[in-house]
Amino acid sequence: MKPRTMALAGGAILLLAGCASMAGSKAPRAPEPAKRIDAASHFTGRWYEIGRTPMKLTDGCVAGYTDYLAEGGKLIQRDACRDGTPAGKEKVVAGPLKILNPGQNNKVHVNYRLFGFVPVGRTYWLLDHGDGWFIMSTPDLKLVNLYTRDPRPSPELVADLTARTRALGYDVSKLEFPATFPPGQR
Repeated sequence: MKPRTMALAGGAILLLAGCASMAGSKAPRAPEPAKRIDAASHFTGRWYEIGRTPMKLTDGCVAGYTDYLAEGGKLIQRDACRDGTPAGKEKVVAGPLKILNPGQNNKVHVNYRLFGFVPVGRTYWLLDHGDGWFIMSTPDLKLVNLYTRDPRPSPELVADLTARTRALGYDVSKLEFPATFPPGQR
């Protein structure tokens, strides 16, 4: 073989070996949800977003919340927030929610409609929950949300949810806490 051909072949082998080793490395993944969710009590009413992974869609959003609504025999997940201030314009995305593992009820898929017509599907795992709170993530652990039934949870509860999220394997330094709700909101 000519030196140039050997160098190219060697480079190709190194490139393939690098790709193979990358394929073998695992990207972070959310742990399997361990606790069953009581669908009748969980997927109803309003949950307040206390913490979240920043993303373009929520830039400038405060006072975020999720409403679970029953419409025409379907369960609808309606996510909303206020732009800039608690009195700002409401931003909303909503769509039908499907429970992916009936009985356990801790894996769901939502078919959102952005701008009323652009379909965007998202799968969520409800990783942990307790009395009046839950931690939700995408299966790849890229997006995490912390919710409570109380719009102004105690600092101790927020610290506990943050610690639980860290224990699940998420880098909590990525979280933002824009839970600015107007006084008297329930």
